[in-house]
Amino acid sequence: MLALCRLAAAILLALVTCSLAHAENWPGWRGPRGDGTSQETGIATKWSPEENIAWKVEVPGKGHASPVVWDDRIFIATCLEEAKQRVLVCYDRTNGKELWQRVVLEAPLEDKHILNSFASSTPATDGKFVYVTFLDQAEMVVAAYDYSGKQQWMVRPGGFSSKHGYCSCPVLFEDTVIVNGDHDGDAYLVALDKATGQQRWKTERENKTRSYVTPIIREIGGRTQLILSGSKCVASYDPRSGHRHWIIDGPTDQFVASIVYNPELDLLFLTAGFPELHMMAVRPDGTGNVTHTHIAWRTRKGASYVPSPAAVGNYFLVVSDGGVASCFEAQSGERLWMERIGTHYSSSPVVVEGLVYFTSDEGNTTVIRPGEKLDIVAENKLGEYSYASPAVSHGQLIFRGEKHLIAIGTPSE
Repeated sequence: MLALCRLAAAILLALVTCSLAHAENWPGWRGPRGDGTSQETGIATKWSPEENIAWKVEVPGKGHASPVVWDDRIFIATCLEEAKQRVLVCYDRTNGKELWQRVVLEAPLEDKHILNSFASSTPATDGKFVYVTFLDQAEMVVAAYDYSGKQQWMVRPGGFSSKHGYCSCPVLFEDTVIVNGDHDGDAYLVALDKATGQQRWKTERENKTRSYVTPIIREIGGRTQLILSGSKCVASYDPRSGHRHWIIDGPTDQFVASIVYNPELDLLFLTAGFPELHMMAVRPDGTGNVTHTHIAWRTRKGASYVPSPAAVGNYFLVVSDGGVASCFEAQSGERLWMERIGTHYSSSPVVVEGLVYFTSDEGNTTVIRPGEKLDIVAENKLGEYSYASPAVSHGQLIFRGEKHLIAIGTPSE
């Protein structure tokens, strides 16, 4: 009898452990690692407007910010353009029911690029607070809300000037919120206290040029590195102090796509930018200016400006803004294939179980298995335009379409 009880307890523990391993939160831009990768299994590869839809709800306003997920809550940022209100919205992840809306900022709408929105910055959450940022004319605004929708603090950590508008996604590290303030003026990176909004550090970005890159944070070579491209450089900083580890000049002026990292190869990969397009692999172990010593390989054909890339095992994949996808052998930079898969792309891909999900502005998702030849696993239609990158969480793909929030997969019980 005792043996049976022990066996039953072991089985129950295994089931709980498997359940916890399967469910992963998606707490900020490009997920828990900031690179679009998910550790979940069993995510859908096929769907349509009528098939494999768990739920679908209307979204107020407009925006390109991606959904973020923590347990049974989804948060999005949006803009009610007629009222000139920037809004944070909370949903029930299990059924899509709207739980609350909060007006974060009411201010004149800024100038922006036609492909940008007035709510492009993806929020970030730590399970206690959700952090959101917008532009108040010439000032960056960062605010924190608890899960009941109560504002905890709001600060204006610096100016921001760009004719293309605003898109700075907050990144959470330990007890700080870090935001990229690259703009056409006194540019900076800034770290704020998560509990109070008080400034912890602020680091000058000397090239003073607008860019829209969300940093990634990695432990590499015995150092904690906050890494981003933007403002005429690629650079690494200590996220605890803002001190710079290393910098590469260029390769161009303006950047949007986030960097990805392959720990097995110890290489960073980037795609950029404007006015010139580049793709590069970078060794992250340098100190000081490493422009002439730490670029592993470089190419320009087929690079993207807005969509971030994907690192999958021995492969590096990217889709250009114009819809041409490429797959590279990551260590050498050898292009294995280059094929058109769509017309125009703004969102960044997600990676699940070794498959890469590329979603076009038209809302069409091409699921690709990386390899020496183009291998399309599935092609799916969402049924509406989509400019935001999807989230992968708790067994579902969650898309922010032009008009709806849509969960793909089995309904939650």
